[in-house]
Amino acid sequence: MSQDQKEVSVTVRGASPGGVSRREAMQWVLAAVAASTMPGKVFGQEVGRTPTPQEHAAKQAGELVPGGYGMDPNLTKTYKPGDVWPLTFNEPQKKASASLADVILPRDKWGPAASELGVPAMIDEWVSSPYPQTQGDRPVVLDGLGWIDAESGKRFSKPFAELSDEQKHAICDDICFTGTAKPEFRKAADFFSRFRSIAASAYYGTLQGWAAIGYVGNVQMTRFDGPPASVLKKLGVTQTVKDPEEEEDK
Repeated sequence: MSQDQKEVSVTVRGASPGGVSRREAMQWVLAAVAASTMPGKVFGQEVGRTPTPQEHAAKQAGELVPGGYGMDPNLTKTYKPGDVWPLTFNEPQKKASASLADVILPRDKWGPAASELGVPAMIDEWVSSPYPQTQGDRPVVLDGLGWIDAESGKRFSKPFAELSDEQKHAICDDICFTGTAKPEFRKAADFFSRFRSIAASAYYGTLQGWAAIGYVGNVQMTRFDGPPASVLKKLGVTQTVKDPEEEEDK
């Protein structure tokens, strides 16, 4: 397995019998967070870098906001899409984004499809925002969505959103692993990897996404008995924390 595959790659679920479940996908979501600080290029654009401190980044001039974007908006207010910054996706990009997100995260027994949870809208917000990292992702996503529609037209004479599931999977199978993609698909595979990471982050940031992986968040507990025995066995470790009540009984 290549280093790229170890960090963030995962097969497209539904494209092959070996597709992973959402619980397994959470492993590469967490890996993607760590990998996001690693340098690299996608479609010739630098992506992944050490995050810039907010107070410094806010003053950095960028393509979208030449004078720097300032501090974050007031998070106690409710904003409608486009209130904070203009959104980017046109209709073809919205459709391609929704279709691709649903190939990666389809409706199944674990939860709704990505488009049902507003994942494409979140990706639009992401590439439209003026922050340094998102500005780096902007051309990657836009060029990638353009490529996938062009590739769909070349193969099937239709945009990606209008293809059958089998046709969508045929394209995605060629770009779903950066380490094994043919030379002519390398840039598209880099795009797919980045798009998948953003889409998964959006999906698993919702309550339905939490439920899909069994995450309950911060909840009050009357007692904590330590990790389950099955987890300890898998890790090959022994529980050493003792229950205070049991110690008192002794």
